[in-house]
Amino acid sequence: MNKKQIINRAKRTLSTELTALKDLTKILNNNFYKAVSLIHKTKGRVIVTGVGKSAHIGNKIAATLTSTGTPSFFIHATEASHGDLGGIKKNDCIIAISNSGETSELNNIINFSKRFNIPLISISSNSKSSLYKNSTVSILYKKPIEACPLNLAPTSSTTICLVIGDCLAMSLLELKGFKSKQFKNLHPGGNLGKDLKKISEIMHTGKSLPLAVNSEKMSKTLITMTKKSFGCIGVINKQNKLIGIITDGDLRRNMNNNLINKTASDLMTKNPTKAEENLLVSEALNIMNTKKITSLFVCKKNKPIGIVHIHDLLRLTS
Repeated sequence: MNKKQIINRAKRTLSTELTALKDLTKILNNNFYKAVSLIHKTKGRVIVTGVGKSAHIGNKIAATLTSTGTPSFFIHATEASHGDLGGIKKNDCIIAISNSGETSELNNIINFSKRFNIPLISISSNSKSSLYKNSTVSILYKKPIEACPLNLAPTSSTTICLVIGDCLAMSLLELKGFKSKQFKNLHPGGNLGKDLKKISEIMHTGKSLPLAVNSEKMSKTLITMTKKSFGCIGVINKQNKLIGIITDGDLRRNMNNNLINKTASDLMTKNPTKAEENLLVSEALNIMNTKKITSLFVCKKNKPIGIVHIHDLLRLTS
């Protein structure tokens, strides 16, 4: 194959799978609603199972459900017949994935669900299959043309099942009221964990804060500003509320012999950009880039409780 043929093959693959996904809107019906409701009411865990390529898709669905607030794990249908059925409890529910719905390895799981009255949700393309007929709720999709030129290798069908899993997980996420704070708790590592940190977790507090009263002479303000090393100083009033900020740039613009005799309020820029303590690190970084500032005061009821420097954020996100 030459370059053009390879690219055309890839385009046909993409086109075939996109066509299959367009038909998928038909599965978003009453049965889909019943499946979401069943999972939401489940007091135990969601057990996802399958064989072959469906097993790989099932693993991903279980991982997505777990990370978005629906406890789940994957059991391979073959291993289930050799002891792993013991991992399924009466208060769990099962999601079984099979394009044909006639995967023989699923038979023991089907029988187990019937025997112990464990709800079974099926994802398949065959309404005449034993899996479909023995399910509590069935999500039935139209059997697609596989992107494989031989129409044999699971491609379009596995993509469909993957998307159905995402549809279930995202519906449950909103139904449960799952928030970014909970997502962060489940993703403490990696870039997700970093981006979901709040600035209250990394801000400088207490004696580290560079602050000056508005009536304070610049001779004293300059010493504080230099000592704190943030390149700025917040100006507060008698009620300890932040009313302004003085930066290195303000000093350069006002550099003259009379500078040290002025007050902090004479040089400050009024109404500085402030942040609340529950602001995410990623949001704070976006604000600082947009406003072209290097430090950001964190306030509670307009009273400064912390400060973050852009270097704090960059170190965390790098």
